[in-house]
Amino acid sequence: MTEPLDKQALAAGLGKLPAWQLEPATSGQDDAIVRVFKFKDFSAAFGFMARVALAAEKAGHHPDWSNSYNTVTVRLSTHDAGGVTKLDLALAEAIDGLV
Repeated sequence: MTEPLDKQALAAGLGKLPAWQLEPATSGQDDAIVRVFKFKDFSAAFGFMARVALAAEKAGHHPDWSNSYNTVTVRLSTHDAGGVTKLDLALAEAIDGLV
């Protein structure tokens, strides 16, 4: 099983992903990293989601996300590890490359 990153490793990882924000654990949810993407219109947002879906499937690691018209919110956390892991940072980096 993958272990959650300690605070220092998480801070270092987020330093390389400046558009992503740490979302601290709340009741019922683990720590996560989150980014909101805005696009020209729904088609552009949906196309982005399709590209992310392919990257996530290839990585075997899937985001929690939502879409409202031209806005896509992506939340990454490794549920079975109970927080943010290397898998989340790697997928966030891959997602950033799709924008």
